[in-house]
Amino acid sequence: MELVETGIEGLDPLIGGGFIKGRTYLVAGETGTCKTLFALNYILHGAVRGESGVYLLVDEDYESFVEGALAFGWDLNPLIKQGKLSIMTILPDFIERVRSKSVDTIVESIVGSLRDEVKRIHATRLVIDPIAPLVVEGESVVKMREYVRNLVVSIERDLKTTALVTSEIPTGTAQLSRFGVEEFLAAGVFVLGLKNVGGRNVRTIWIRKMRWRPAEPAVYQFDVTPGKGIVVYGSKRLG
Repeated sequence: MELVETGIEGLDPLIGGGFIKGRTYLVAGETGTCKTLFALNYILHGAVRGESGVYLLVDEDYESFVEGALAFGWDLNPLIKQGKLSIMTILPDFIERVRSKSVDTIVESIVGSLRDEVKRIHATRLVIDPIAPLVVEGESVVKMREYVRNLVVSIERDLKTTALVTSEIPTGTAQLSRFGVEEFLAAGVFVLGLKNVGGRNVRTIWIRKMRWRPAEPAVYQFDVTPGKGIVVYGSKRLG
């Protein structure tokens, strides 16, 4: 199996060296658990190594995202200018145009746009943050699950990228994703969270699932370092 390094310090040794090329992985967690930082860390690692990537923002605008990354210590503009990184957004008029369309039509439109950008910069990595779409917000859970399922299948079949998608877990629940289907479609699942250890809150990553990889379903501590990203401590196993 050809593997793709995540580039997240300390994580790759815990999951057998990286992601399986061409598969989709899920990063889930409640609000404020660093899902976007995880995803950006992954896409930037590839970009600086010559593995171009496309990052699709679903609920954040381009300017605030780039400015936020810069404040964290990551200047995205040079990579964008070099064609190593592309930041895409879902435009408001697109949302209106597909609001009453079928799931197949919505997925075809999104994957078509992604395909054009993937080809333009020869991208091998993809992030969708988050996968729960504004384009079908308010629809039934059944339709949302159908959307997520079709989107993941289409990405793996048509784009051939190694994809990372994020999903927000409703606060206070034991769910692994927002709609309860994302974790079944993904080849691997990482759940980010907070845990009280010795009277202080620490950030945790639960390696919940890694298909075909020698990874234990364990919980580890991680830190966030500006300009560097996420650092996972394999020696700090919490469960």
